[in-house]
Amino acid sequence: MIENYLDILADSLQKKSIVLDKIEDENNKQAKMLKSDSFPYDEFDEAIDRKGELIEELTALDDGFDALYQRIREQLQDNRDKYKDQIAGLQKLVKEVTDKSVAVQAQEARNKQLVEAAFAKEKSSVKFNKLNSKAAYGYYKSMSKGNVVIPQFMDKKK
Repeated sequence: MIENYLDILADSLQKKSIVLDKIEDENNKQAKMLKSDSFPYDEFDEAIDRKGELIEELTALDDGFDALYQRIREQLQDNRDKYKDQIAGLQKLVKEVTDKSVAVQAQEARNKQLVEAAFAKEKSSVKFNKLNSKAAYGYYKSMSKGNVVIPQFMDKKK
């Protein structure tokens, strides 16, 4: 019975590893988008949505793993020698998942810096365009007043 639970835990960890690989791919795609000259807002939003779904899947796997582990924890501790090989395999998978998780967190931190830089660039671009529009409007306004000649002398006699 516990062997089946241990197999399920191992399967859950393998699925977590696959999901973390997919998240890593999404992070790489986002980094590529952020480094490009033209910022594709729609594609970036879609990538964030896809990554959100992957994170939800990862959270569900994590919750399921924790619930199942809590259920068999005491039996594993009491019979550690009996399940030694399977526990070693689980430990190896946990280490692999932890390493991938750390790598994904590092990617997230780098992407955050890239996002902040891209948004600062867009903000300065918008500010520059706003100033240009204001200057063009001021020029237009001043030039449209230039055609009207205000009378300099006025004859008050009739």
